[in-house]
Amino acid sequence: MRVAVLSLIEAGGGDPAALRGYLPIGGRSVLRHQIGLALSLNAKRIVVMAEAISGELVAMQHVTEAGGAQFHVVPTVRALVPLIAPEDDVIVLADGLLAMPDALHDLVDSGPVVLTLPIEPALPLGFERIDLNNAFAGVMRFAGRIAAGLADLPPEWNPQSALLRLAIQGRIAQRSVPAALLDDGRWSLVRDEQEAQVAERRWLRLHTRLSGDGAITPGEHLAKMAVNRFGPALLHAGTRPSLLGLAAGVIGLLGGGAGWLGQLTVGFVLLGLAWLVAQVARLLGQVERASLLASGLARRSVALFHLLIDGGFVTLAGWGSSLSAAPSIPVGAAFFVPLVFMICTRLMPLALHAHRWTSWLSDRLVIGAFLAAVHLFLPLDVMLALSVIVLLGICVFSLQIGLDRSLPNGQPVASPNPQLTTRQ
Repeated sequence: MRVAVLSLIEAGGGDPAALRGYLPIGGRSVLRHQIGLALSLNAKRIVVMAEAISGELVAMQHVTEAGGAQFHVVPTVRALVPLIAPEDDVIVLADGLLAMPDALHDLVDSGPVVLTLPIEPALPLGFERIDLNNAFAGVMRFAGRIAAGLADLPPEWNPQSALLRLAIQGRIAQRSVPAALLDDGRWSLVRDEQEAQVAERRWLRLHTRLSGDGAITPGEHLAKMAVNRFGPALLHAGTRPSLLGLAAGVIGLLGGGAGWLGQLTVGFVLLGLAWLVAQVARLLGQVERASLLASGLARRSVALFHLLIDGGFVTLAGWGSSLSAAPSIPVGAAFFVPLVFMICTRLMPLALHAHRWTSWLSDRLVIGAFLAAVHLFLPLDVMLALSVIVLLGICVFSLQIGLDRSLPNGQPVASPNPQLTTRQ
């Protein structure tokens, strides 16, 4: 069985009543982050060293049990001994350690290890000294038999320090944590409220930076700026991504209502803003999933909302078309060109994914601003029809050019199965 040992003992700053493990990062305590790490490492038993039971620890127990693991709270190192069998695989996380899941997995998955840091940068950051050149990086993994030595120690010993000494005496291999992890915030020790605020800002920036998968469009850039600027306040206030998703839906409905009342320009803008708020919610949900805190917004619900936004653009553009007032035009014809235009904005990024500029067509804030400007200053029907022709023309031309370049000397590609394609 894999056992994770966490600590809730060290004071968080000058206030002895405040504990490091309760310091908030992204609206969740450091201890909650560590439980997510332990569950991601397939720990089946999580033991928290704490002097007393609290309401938050009870909540942690529910999270742990929902993740399929046992949860224990023990006050002393001796009480830890019966919970660790000699054949167990034990992972220890230091009090206040905040680490990115991928970095932690890369360092501990290979086997028993004591992770270290160079003494010069580590000591000022609060990491415990091991010897003249190395400091304990806050994570170790060893066989359960090592922990049997806790029974011979005085009960007042710090559990982390005691386990560290036993692991070193057991000649567990040491491995250095890359200093780059300290520099960019993927590995840190949070000791007080001020350090928690700094770590939180770096944590959010790191997650939003990692979430980029191509060219950054104006709407995506604004969404990341909003998460970095207002994300901590939203998360500390208990604003979950689902609530922001609900707000995006309300803004979208307001946009549809404005279009129904004839204010198409306002409607286009509000639909674009609804997409922007949904992007902020998606980013916050992605941060929570990557930090092993919660599921966040489901991808299917985000994709469905984007389809609804596109449907809103088609509906408003159809209402604003001059064709809808012509008696000889069939019902629904006014919506055809807007529908083809929105399909083109989805087709182009798929067909020409190598062209980074096509990602702008997926930015519904840009599309909303474009449609609003066209409705204000230009004939909407003509501009949408021209846009469809231009987009399809660019798509066909680019695909043809790419195909010509891929053929040697302009020769046709040989059939992969000539027996099925050659005439006898």
